[in-house]
Amino acid sequence: MKLPQKKRRAPRGTVHSMEGQLLIAMPTMTDKRFARSVIYLCAHSSRGAMGLIINQRAKHISFAELLEHLEIARPPAKIAVSGTVNKDIHVGGPVETARGFVLHSADYVADSSTLSIDKGICLTATVDIVRAIARGKGPCRSLLALGYASWSPGQLESEFQANGWLNCPADEDIIFEPDLRLKYELAMSRLGVDPAHLVNEVGHA
Repeated sequence: MKLPQKKRRAPRGTVHSMEGQLLIAMPTMTDKRFARSVIYLCAHSSRGAMGLIINQRAKHISFAELLEHLEIARPPAKIAVSGTVNKDIHVGGPVETARGFVLHSADYVADSSTLSIDKGICLTATVDIVRAIARGKGPCRSLLALGYASWSPGQLESEFQANGWLNCPADEDIIFEPDLRLKYELAMSRLGVDPAHLVNEVGHA
């Protein structure tokens, strides 16, 4: 696990940073990798953007299997926290899918490896946080993801102009909602948008 370096914020008048916000895919999104996706933007500047999809489950690996892969625990070793064994692993995006990231509440901070993003949301990408979660000493709320989404300079802005995305302020209850199927509707409702109505409006544009 390797944490991306914090990108410097762009000078005023260059890029309106959406760092710390949620991206919501429009119903007309044609890229199947991002269909009905909700993405937490970890970084956004004139140098590009990086975020994690928060509503796609990784079906190919379980938390217990991840612990074994990282040599944190081996069967039949017991995991400290009841229910942690069933913790979801998310598909964070199509880039570097072998790299792990943890979005989490600010009650856990690892010196030199935890990046505070916005409003109590942090990002850590070291094995230590996974070990802490397995031992019951991690953050109160967390989301584990493999891979990430990224945009080159100006790419995300172009996708907004092409009506590919909506954005709204991040909400911890949406980010850490255990039912992944609800996150898209919850994010849309945060904007007061009915996805079905939005499809009709786009169809008549």
